[in-house]
Amino acid sequence: MPETAARTAQPQTGPGAPRVDTVLENGWIYTGTEAEPRLGGIAIAGGRILTTDPDEVARLAEIADERIDLDGRLLVPGFQDAHVHPVSGGVELLSCDLTGCDTAEETVEAIRTYAEAHPELDWILGAGWSMDMFPGGTPTRELLDAVVADRPVLLENRDHHGAWANSRAFEAAGIDAHTPDPADGRFERRPDGTPAGTAHEGAMNLFDHVRPRPTEDAAYAGLLAAQDFLLSHGITAWQDAAVGVFMGSLDTLPIYRRAVREGTLVVRVRGAQWWDRANGEGQLADVLARRDEVAAEADPDRLSIASVKVMVDGVAENQTAAMHDAYKDPHGHTTSNRGISFFDPAEMTEFVTELDANGIQVHFHALGDRAVTEALNALEAARAANGETDNRHHLAHLQLARRDDLPRFAELGATANLQALWACHEDQLDELTLPFLRDDAERDHYPFGELAASGARLAAGSDWPVSTPDPVAAIHIAVNRTSPGSSLPQLGPDTQKLSLRQALDAYTQGTARVNHLDRVTGTLEPGKYADFAILDRNLFELRDAELHTARIDETWIDGVRRFHRTADGAVA
Repeated sequence: MPETAARTAQPQTGPGAPRVDTVLENGWIYTGTEAEPRLGGIAIAGGRILTTDPDEVARLAEIADERIDLDGRLLVPGFQDAHVHPVSGGVELLSCDLTGCDTAEETVEAIRTYAEAHPELDWILGAGWSMDMFPGGTPTRELLDAVVADRPVLLENRDHHGAWANSRAFEAAGIDAHTPDPADGRFERRPDGTPAGTAHEGAMNLFDHVRPRPTEDAAYAGLLAAQDFLLSHGITAWQDAAVGVFMGSLDTLPIYRRAVREGTLVVRVRGAQWWDRANGEGQLADVLARRDEVAAEADPDRLSIASVKVMVDGVAENQTAAMHDAYKDPHGHTTSNRGISFFDPAEMTEFVTELDANGIQVHFHALGDRAVTEALNALEAARAANGETDNRHHLAHLQLARRDDLPRFAELGATANLQALWACHEDQLDELTLPFLRDDAERDHYPFGELAASGARLAAGSDWPVSTPDPVAAIHIAVNRTSPGSSLPQLGPDTQKLSLRQALDAYTQGTARVNHLDRVTGTLEPGKYADFAILDRNLFELRDAELHTARIDETWIDGVRRFHRTADGAVA
């Protein structure tokens, strides 16, 4: 226990003394209400923050049940992930997880090893392979057949907008040269029309009638595994970007409700119910009913599903992101393909206006610049019809946005939901995306700095398991626009960079606002929940190029330590 300096006011003792559970002291505290951290600590009682005032913390330390020496570490508001898929991510952690593979050869060998270790499985399922490891981003069925020939294999890629299947999987699903591409996706094909091995977007759904789905118990185990994993990254709350039946998945809402009933859900969750593009406006009644059922049985500070996820388009690397300008072919010639808008803009305007009128927040997947325009147009129509609301709609991904659309975020009260880890040069961007876009596309890629300069509110998330949920890694790239140790130039001009404070605030109070949790979290203020993360060093004392070296030491929720990294790096 550290020594406490003499105080001008002696601590109150006896029956009338205030109860103080824990004081963390002798560290740097970033409250989110000031420009930078200050030396001091935090006092906690009953799961709430009593004070961060240095003099008050020092006084209350004398009567606290527990005193913890921060030893110069940095304490910040808990990170909140504004776009994440915890249930599927957790299930993938427990299946054929390919996220750690760095080459095509490693990926194939990992699949072989997993299949040999699990002879009891009828299908080999998993995810996480990276497109840039394979020619054209589209691995063939023969690679899988060579290592698993006795049963079907179906593996989603890192961004989960494509899947890789072996011959047994295509046979089981009845997919052959005569199977047409669906309207919302396509198969890579051989010259004779036979599927070559990779399915994009809606084409993945053609396996749904035969692929096994996780049981409820397996999905529940996945949620708890994901929670532990995200806690290890300092995350205390998240917005699940697809609650319900998501593209043929198991309904994830009962999984969350079970966790609430059994007291195992310790993070705070805002769920965005999946808006099925095949079911139209008729699903609104079910969305509202499910929202109200959850509100009646769960503390809204723990679980709320008053949001809806609308997936406007696909992704740029498979040319399904909706763009104003046409994609180029491999020779640099303009094609007729401008990507896919999964909803007719007029239809989307109608149901977004209805959702807004019923108090539902809309969480858009809008990656291409045309998708961004269409989402903003829908919000503009909703505001014209309903007036200004407090629904706090947000657009995620924003890989490209037209400059004329950037000021519209602030004008319409729309938040820019940033996946900052993607805002750097890397193989998937440089080989599978930029060569096929308009010539000046790099300038407008992930326009975070210009969005902030235009007055847009910012939130931040990871899209895990698409990419790591580590907020420190994302903050590093938001500030530097290059990945640690990379010899590649930064992505775009300096005007697209964020400051450390902007990036940190987006990942804390910005997402708290989107999650409608800013009343009780997001900053370290008296009366708010004691949700915070402790980093091993003060980010504000590091050079920009060193930000990635910081790590999460502890994660606290409701004044309880839920994650602790020991001195030797082990997790406790």
